[in-house]
Amino acid sequence: MSRVGQAPVQIPSGVTVEFAGKIMTAKGKLGSLSLALSDDVATKIEGSELTFSLVGDTIRSRKLWGTYRALAQNMVKGVSEGYKRELLINGVGYRAAMQGKELVLQLGYSHEVRYAVPEGIKIETPTQTEINISGADKQKVGAVAAVIRSFRGPEPYKGKGIKYKEEQILRKEGKKK
Repeated sequence: MSRVGQAPVQIPSGVTVEFAGKIMTAKGKLGSLSLALSDDVATKIEGSELTFSLVGDTIRSRKLWGTYRALAQNMVKGVSEGYKRELLINGVGYRAAMQGKELVLQLGYSHEVRYAVPEGIKIETPTQTEINISGADKQKVGAVAAVIRSFRGPEPYKGKGIKYKEEQILRKEGKKK
């Protein structure tokens, strides 16, 4: 049995969860997110808790039970608190700046890298070497952070590149003479 699926999702005040057929919608102060539910999992709102249960005892329904509960938890937390990823830039001459709706990165290439910010995502650059990405959708925030990091991933010899704030780069020793 799924230990994740058994736990109810707490719905904080200020967040409303509604069902329209098999579409679950969560609305809060940071926006609205929706999720298409499967026929293998049943959902029920009891007071300020959202519970998930199995419709049939099949392998597929047992797999989806915990998955949909975790997705619903991420939606509820996203519309109430939001998600945030922080990136750091290391390297001489490497910097980032916001210009309108674009993130402009100078990463040692012969050209600057421009990244158009997707809808529902907010990017801030408090300093030239920090990038803060925030939004209500956990998957979208993580995907944007991964795309920005992929422009110049951290290298192991000098540590230059873009890395997550909490990431530890394993450094290698250079060639010996």
